[in-house]
Amino acid sequence: MSGMKSNLSRKAEDYLEAIFVVSEEKGFVRIRDICKELGIKPPTVVEMVRKLNDQGYLVYKKYEGVYLTPKGEEIGRIIKDRHSTILAFLTFIGVPEKIANDDACIIEHDLSPKTVEQIKNLVSFIESTPDNPEWLHNFARFCKVESTTCDKDDQLEKNPQKKALSLIRRRKTL
Repeated sequence: MSGMKSNLSRKAEDYLEAIFVVSEEKGFVRIRDICKELGIKPPTVVEMVRKLNDQGYLVYKKYEGVYLTPKGEEIGRIIKDRHSTILAFLTFIGVPEKIANDDACIIEHDLSPKTVEQIKNLVSFIESTPDNPEWLHNFARFCKVESTTCDKDDQLEKNPQKKALSLIRRRKTL
């Protein structure tokens, strides 16, 4: 399962991720911890925890707490890693942190393992370069300036690749 494409719902994956995160932070997990992490009421959390217990992803003992099984821990770790990778990428390209976090929660479930691996490689590359790469600064400047002005149309005629990209951008905005 190390590449990850589970048969679990997004919601179930979110629970395993939340339990994994809390477990890493505190060493143990209670129902109220999951409620706080996900912003969900206790009866709903107990219902999902029981389902995940029945499916073998965790062990739930009413007065002892919640413990991930090895397969539950693996999925929780993978989803957390995907979330962190996508969040870092979205932050690098200038998405505000709250929006980036919300979007990462959505995207983390649907990308192929290869796509996540390449995003992770890009994030690692960006983080490993001293003093932020020049292209990242150029991208930030680009985002502040309108990309299709009349002046630029003249320059596009001289460069067919730029013209093609400009046409693609225009078509997306129509």
